[in-house]
Amino acid sequence: MTPANSFWTEVLQGGLSGYILLALLIFVIGLATVLLRRSLLMQFMGVELMINAANLALLAFARFKNGDVQATTFYLFIIAVAACEAAVGLALIVGLYRHRQTTDSDRADALRQ
Repeated sequence: MTPANSFWTEVLQGGLSGYILLALLIFVIGLATVLLRRSLLMQFMGVELMINAANLALLAFARFKNGDVQATTFYLFIIAVAACEAAVGLALIVGLYRHRQTTDSDRADALRQ
């Protein structure tokens, strides 16, 4: 069996490589969303995807380290911080929309008025 063949076999059987590859794919989608979209809501969703990709990688490493308790605790803190970030971020986006009637990120840079 060739090395590339064994890699794909491990990915399809649920090995660590599969989880890391999925986390990388989700992270790249989130990064592309942040860089290519002009809507603040879409950029916010891209940031959330990147946070979730980091969580997936963290849990994958914890799982293959026999359920490391520290990693699971760290994951719970990340989820709590992400929930707070979501609440504050959405409140800012809604406030900006009420003030400017748009969520275009190019128009959000001049908030001094």
